[in-house]
Amino acid sequence: MNEALLRSLTPNVLGILVRRGADFAAAEDAVQDALVEAVRVWPADPPRDPKGWLITAAWRKFLDATRAETARRRREDLVDEEPAPGPAPSADDTLQLYFLCAHPSLTPSSAVALTLRAVGGLTTRQIARAYLVPEATMAQRISRAKRTVSGVRFDRPGDVATVLRVLYLVFNEGYSGDVDLAAEAIRLTRQLAAAIDHPEVSGLLALMLLHHARRAGRTAPDGSLVPLAEQDRTRWDTGSIAEGVEILQAALARDRLGEFQAQAAIAALHADAPTAEETDWVQIVEWYDELAGLTDNPVVRLNRAVAIGEADGPRAGLAALATLDDSLPRHTAAAAYLHERAGDLTTAARLYAEAAGKAPTLPERDHLTRRAARLNAR
Repeated sequence: MNEALLRSLTPNVLGILVRRGADFAAAEDAVQDALVEAVRVWPADPPRDPKGWLITAAWRKFLDATRAETARRRREDLVDEEPAPGPAPSADDTLQLYFLCAHPSLTPSSAVALTLRAVGGLTTRQIARAYLVPEATMAQRISRAKRTVSGVRFDRPGDVATVLRVLYLVFNEGYSGDVDLAAEAIRLTRQLAAAIDHPEVSGLLALMLLHHARRAGRTAPDGSLVPLAEQDRTRWDTGSIAEGVEILQAALARDRLGEFQAQAAIAALHADAPTAEETDWVQIVEWYDELAGLTDNPVVRLNRAVAIGEADGPRAGLAALATLDDSLPRHTAAAAYLHERAGDLTTAARLYAEAAGKAPTLPERDHLTRRAARLNAR
């Protein structure tokens, strides 16, 4: 190893690094590292151009050191930018996703189906059941909706009515007990009510609160369903009922009636009755008439027929039920109930058993089976 050669080359290499832009201290460190490398490598593999080798090695050492220093400073800056310990602000864009999926390029029904599947977390079967269509039909509808929005920009949010429909169906699926989405739907509807002054948003929030208030009374300790008339009303959440009624009254006072306000009014009449016998069924029928005028939903007319059976007697209810398609979900169960009220227990038992075979959930099937068994035992 020619140490004299290394010493003679050092000032030259140092000057070249400085001229290339390295500050003197960094250049000096890089040259020293290159000299150490030369002492290690040259005895076994002497370079043809010692000066060129040293310049290249020193410059690489300088670049490595510069990159390491830059990375270190960046890490320190990131530490300084970290928020102070404590609760972190929450960022929830779920409601925004609902609006984006309800894209204007989609029909309202397709937008609702897509949002329920993509954001709401419902299965195709659950969505099909809510829409009263076969699962295969709903799968095709969702696929078409995905294809429609695949080439568009999600920069135009959908309208409020579509988002309300999605939230309503998500709540209903959660309230059915299949999946616990009811509380999430209420949370998002509260957010929407705080952001938008709209009577139907208030109507939907009131409806959710009034239904959710009765949830604890809907099931017995063994998990079986308890019909509304037999529920322990002391288990109802009176705070949620009071809040729901207050929100509903404020919405109705604006005289812009919509279907969610009408449904909430029906729920409020049920919640307001101290006992099942004191339920104001005449007013409930009147609200169902209003609701039927706002929507063509056949389930509304089915529920109206049952309400007529309570207000005007089971025979009147059966007459109203006879005008509806008997393939409607829960049509057979409603007919069984009205026949039981009319005293025709044999027909009621048969219809309860038939309805059990069509029940969409296991708790409902078990409930209808027990009703049939109880009547047959008589």
